[in-house]
Amino acid sequence: MNEYEEEFSEVVADLDQVEDVPTDDLFAVLSRDGACMWVRTTGEEPQWTGDDRVDRALAAPICGGCPVRRECLEFEFRTSGYALSGVWGPLSEEERRAAFVVWLDRRDGLGDEASAGGDQP
Repeated sequence: MNEYEEEFSEVVADLDQVEDVPTDDLFAVLSRDGACMWVRTTGEEPQWTGDDRVDRALAAPICGGCPVRRECLEFEFRTSGYALSGVWGPLSEEERRAAFVVWLDRRDGLGDEASAGGDQP
């Protein structure tokens, strides 16, 4: 097991709880319950910089208390695959790419939706 597999195996294993939830249902839950969605509607959304470390720090207080972090990360993996951007779940792009590889391996490479999102390493 490499360092990424070790680091993200627990995070990815937690996603098994939402593996059978349809993608449209995940989106509905995120839209309704996602803390970032509420921030957008209140006009309190941070000024994203495009710098991964800065944006992650800005997202941390929002994502930290979000009730749908698991659903958020699962949705991101399914819809963006390896070609992801921004802060989701609240992992940085680099962390999500590493976790995505572990997720895809755990799902036995059956993530057709996710693999459509871009080239894998």
